[in-house]
Amino acid sequence: MKYNPSKIEKKWQKHWEKIKINSTKDEIKGKKNFMLLVEFPYSSGNLHVGHWYTYSLSDILARYLRMNGKNVSYPIGFDAFGLPAENAAIKNNLHPSDWTKKNISYMKEQLKRIGATFDWNREVQTINPQYYKWNQWIFLKMYENGLVYRDKTKANWCPKDKTVLANEQVVNGCCERCGERVEQRNIEQWMMKITKFADELFEGVNQLDWPRPAKIAQRNWIGKSDGFLINFSVENINEKIEVFTTRADTIFGATYLVLSPEHPMVEKITSDGRRQAIGKYIQEAKRKTDLERQQEVNNKTGVFTGSYAINPADRKKIPIWIADYVLSSYGTGAIMAVPAHDQRDWDFAKKFGLEIVPVIQPKDEELPRNKPFLGEGQLINSGSFSGLENKIAVEKISLFISGKKSTDYRLRDWIISRQRYWGTPIPMIFCSKCGWLPEKEKNLPIKLPDLKNYMPTDEGKSPLDRAENWKNIKCPNCNEPAERETDTMDTFVDSSWYFLRYADPKNKNKFADNKKIKKWMPIPLYVGGAEHITMHLIYSRFIIKALNHMGYLDFDEPFLARRTHGIILGPDNQKMSKSKGNVIDPDEEVKKSGADSIRMYFGFIGPFSQGGSWNPQGLNGISRFLNRIWNFYQEQIQEGQKPISKKDEEEIKKSLHLSIKKIGEDIENLEFNTAISSLMECLNSWQKVEGKFKKIDLDNFLRILSPLAPHMAEELWQVMGNKKSIHLEKWPKYSEKIISRKNFDLVIQVNGKVRSKSPAPVGINEDEAKKLAFEDGKIKELISDKKIKKIVFIKDKLINIVVG
Repeated sequence: MKYNPSKIEKKWQKHWEKIKINSTKDEIKGKKNFMLLVEFPYSSGNLHVGHWYTYSLSDILARYLRMNGKNVSYPIGFDAFGLPAENAAIKNNLHPSDWTKKNISYMKEQLKRIGATFDWNREVQTINPQYYKWNQWIFLKMYENGLVYRDKTKANWCPKDKTVLANEQVVNGCCERCGERVEQRNIEQWMMKITKFADELFEGVNQLDWPRPAKIAQRNWIGKSDGFLINFSVENINEKIEVFTTRADTIFGATYLVLSPEHPMVEKITSDGRRQAIGKYIQEAKRKTDLERQQEVNNKTGVFTGSYAINPADRKKIPIWIADYVLSSYGTGAIMAVPAHDQRDWDFAKKFGLEIVPVIQPKDEELPRNKPFLGEGQLINSGSFSGLENKIAVEKISLFISGKKSTDYRLRDWIISRQRYWGTPIPMIFCSKCGWLPEKEKNLPIKLPDLKNYMPTDEGKSPLDRAENWKNIKCPNCNEPAERETDTMDTFVDSSWYFLRYADPKNKNKFADNKKIKKWMPIPLYVGGAEHITMHLIYSRFIIKALNHMGYLDFDEPFLARRTHGIILGPDNQKMSKSKGNVIDPDEEVKKSGADSIRMYFGFIGPFSQGGSWNPQGLNGISRFLNRIWNFYQEQIQEGQKPISKKDEEEIKKSLHLSIKKIGEDIENLEFNTAISSLMECLNSWQKVEGKFKKIDLDNFLRILSPLAPHMAEELWQVMGNKKSIHLEKWPKYSEKIISRKNFDLVIQVNGKVRSKSPAPVGINEDEAKKLAFEDGKIKELISDKKIKKIVFIKDKLINIVVG
């Protein structure tokens, strides 16, 4: 029978759905629960090859874990609110609801076609009011606990998407969604107090089993700095400027102060002759984002205020400057500049001709002349502290200048207001008499109205401002006319807790039942993209810590382990895009080659953490391999084949048991490429043997194939006369006795070329290997009249005789 993947895959997908093989119970006696979490997709379009890569390879692990006795939940849902879906709907001239629901319907069919064992009974859709009701509930509980507040703040405004963006959604000064240059606006916003958990978020990373780059990215984004607050007096006026520094040891080298343009002291200290220049500079700074101000490395700008501060260490007078590379949101918005020992300060001092005073002398070398010295050493030019190691002097100097210990963070509170239609309505009400009031919990969900004109506005108001009947209500406090908040929530709120809902997706009374949460949480393994290691992961960790702080959860870290997958590039080794014409349609590839071929090709393309480039020849190679398996089993079920010899049977079992061990270990470690290589090696060794194999060996091969190529394995399993689904079988056990090698083939080379092989015991030493080589007839003939120059011996592998 010829291998027909299309026919076989449709047959078994229907069968698996019928017998509900993917449905997960909350508890199975004798089995430990394991929720394998993958990032749920945006529903702004169809699934692309990258989705297939993530979901099909993670499914291999899910199937393997089930076979190893775990009660595995492999849930899925759809992140359906937000800018990506709304912008796509606008582009396609459809209402966001119609566009999104149409996409979800098609994406569900796509996910089923790859043979993924998603538990559709746990599906969540963030646009479902019974889901976003709990966004609103979490918001209200955080508001009650002082973790949500409203304030006027500088915000990133995208003029094209016409909404506020979080700092994390601005890339190189542009909106990450549409690429438009972002503006700075002062707008009243709803904010979540993520900074309250800054220290917990920073320290908590240490206990997580995450890739090192993800941990570093989290720590860098939070940006914890331990230092001191130091006061600098302003000359001729009774004012002080407070500076935060992590380098109190260098204060004798502070030759000027720099304030951010927004610093409240700017107006007080600016001299009359400098007011026009300072005013102009401040206006220019307002046009830049914080990120742009920090990244302008080679083009630092600044203006002298005309005033001076007094260095508290040596009482010297130093100039006060305004520069936009100092941010009001970090530290105190003022820095002491030590150009001799800081690259940023050095560049600024050189540009504006400011004094540079070295205060740290490196050991055993001269101070550099054309750059700052950034290392450790002994203090110089530091009064009575000169001669001390700079690290040791920190505490002593801070005490001398009355510095106060302080910790600062780069992390800022999370602005969640969005002036767009397609999102969760914020459950707040404004009354001109009573101010802002929270919606009553019994009224949740506050449903998003069906708005015909959902286009964003230029004046910064949400489209929901047009929904008069929905917006205008009575004040719940005084019964006078009031208005609902018309901003919607950042879609990252939706995705910050969605995994909790998987534990109990149909609960109408709680976001999830506590007992069910305890059965599945915290998540033992979360698989996702590198692009989410800051925003999504930080927001999720924050929300879980907040829920824990409020008493709704008994754990404070959502994801114990995190693994990051790579991306699939186009055949030209470039990122796939329609403009480049290198996009691969996964549906077309499945029609041509079958889902099993695609799954195994993704696994074989390279390490899961790196991804690789789409290569049609590589896919063809996998298809040929699957055909070889198919044809091998067709031969094995034929009658009249002779039995295999005992020696061949031993080799068959050895290669099989080695594969059981290696493939199992590789799948557990998400090393799918080497797992598939082992499977290929096993089949290669088997096809050298003629005759009828034992059924137990053939069945066990199919068991280890089943997570990788589930449809083919199921079909051949039935062909072999088995009744129950192979995906309800256990992973076969390997025998250490069988796989332990007693002998191996010693490769014998002459001048680097293989000339012979000789059976040898494992652990043979070099002298014993020489003896075997010199007694080999072929080798004797090759080296009889030659001079032996060198012998290279690699234990349990080869010996190379170099002759001249």
